Amino acid sequence: MADETGDAPLANGEDIAPTAGVISQYVKDLSFENPNSPAVYQWQGQPQIDVQFNIGSSQVADDVHEVVLKVDVKASAADKTAFQVELAYAGLFGLRNVPDEQLQPFLLAEAPRILFPFARRVLADAVRDGGFPPLMLEPIDFGQLYMAQQAQGEQLVAPAGQA
Repeated sequence: MADETGDAPLANGEDIAPTAGVISQYVKDLSFENPNSPAVYQWQGQPQIDVQFNIGSSQVADDVHEVVLKVDVKASAADKTAFQVELAYAGLFGLRNVPDEQLQPFLLAEAPRILFPFARRVLADAVRDGGFPPLMLEPIDFGQLYMAQQAQGEQLVAPAGQA
C-alpha cells in the first residue's frame, strides 16, 4: 500500500530527495542596555534608530547546520544612547541531500527568513521590557539581500580576475 502513494523508501533503503527542516530555535545571546535611565524617559522627540544585521552559519554535525541571525539596534537622541540591543538568534537546521550549490543560498537566505519573525518578537519584547514602545522591524527579503551580495561579490572579483 505504501508503494501506491509513492512515499516508500528506495529499494536499497536510501532516500535521495533533498530535505530541510528546523530542528530547534533559540536565543544564543541577548543584551539590552539602557545607559541613561531614568533620564531617558523624559527626553522629547523621536530617537534615531540604527539597525544592523549579520548572518552566519556553521556545520555542527553531519547534515546539521547552525544559522545565527545577529541583530544590533542602537537608539539615540540628543547625541546620547536611549537604548542598545544585541540579539543573536539561532536555529539548527537538518539538511539532507541538498546539492552544494543550493546549500549556501538556503543557509544565508531561506534559514534567516524562517528565523526572522521569532527574532523580531524577542527584540520587540526586550525593548518593551526596557520601558520603551516595542520595536517592530519591517519584514526583510533575505533572498534579495543574498542575491545583491552575490552580484556585488561577482563585480568585485571580475576586475581582479582580469588583471
